[in-house]
Amino acid sequence: MTLPRIGITLGDPGGIGPEIILKSFAGKFKLPGAHYILFGTRRFLEREEEALGMEILPGGRSGGKAKGRGFQEFREIPVPARAGRRGSTNAESGLASFRYFEAAVAEARRGELDAVVTAPVSKAAWSLAGVRWKGHTEYLSRFYPGAIMAFWSEPLKVALLSHHVSLRAALRKIEREALRDFFLSLDRSLAGTGKGRFEFLVSGLNPHAGEGGLLGREEIDEVGPAVEEARRLGVRISGPFPPDVVFRNAVGRKDCFVIALYHDQGLIPFKLLAFESGVNVSLGLPFVRTSPDHGTAFDIAGKNRANPQSLVEAVRLAASLVAPPASRP
Repeated sequence: MTLPRIGITLGDPGGIGPEIILKSFAGKFKLPGAHYILFGTRRFLEREEEALGMEILPGGRSGGKAKGRGFQEFREIPVPARAGRRGSTNAESGLASFRYFEAAVAEARRGELDAVVTAPVSKAAWSLAGVRWKGHTEYLSRFYPGAIMAFWSEPLKVALLSHHVSLRAALRKIEREALRDFFLSLDRSLAGTGKGRFEFLVSGLNPHAGEGGLLGREEIDEVGPAVEEARRLGVRISGPFPPDVVFRNAVGRKDCFVIALYHDQGLIPFKLLAFESGVNVSLGLPFVRTSPDHGTAFDIAGKNRANPQSLVEAVRLAASLVAPPASRP
């Protein structure tokens, strides 16, 4: 059997990325069978290995086989000498985390990886380092303009119309044709995961979904017509529904996504229900990309307090979304 090739990026080396990777791969968690490749800098992992008494790198300090699941390959990525200061937002660590991700994406684009799982990065550190993109999804959009930011958990699944932009900018994206195209792209992307067809519940924008136009007309003029067009084209979609009830209607339904019209509309309920187990997934790509649904947690870096559960779920989801060997190009 051909195992999927899954790349893991270290994330910001001054955050909890090294710790949660170590705990995920050398700890008690059962991870899927795969050929795992770590993109990072050895000294940051070895620092964490020594502190926690674990080992995951091939050819590590003991000279033997890594304990736990471990990694089959390691990509040493050159980074600035001052990178890796724990608990600090700085340009050097920001550049390091970007280079890890850039290298993994390059391999995935060449067809050498089936999936990329990314540990947390700091958007502020990327900015300090001069990185033009605000985050992982924005960088992927450079190559795949239709990249979609979605969030996956057992209790709730959410897809976002807009990502890391101001609320004012997000409102400008609520336009009939753009919404219809987004619905169609999301449906196509999920159809290719092997998880079956999904139903989509579209959230309204205004209180009570506009109350028939009394509280805003976006639902009547833009969202509703886009939903109808997508439905006529075969998408299982309905709405817009009042934002304060649509998420409740989707909870516990494995075949259902809520489509949120802006970032926090979707992320607030998602994180309330799945803060430790939720996974960020990028759709609309020729490979799988997932990440834990939390940040760098600089305040607890190096203190052995980080919970790896979300990263574990990100690895599991990535493996489950990879196309079976027979259907791979």
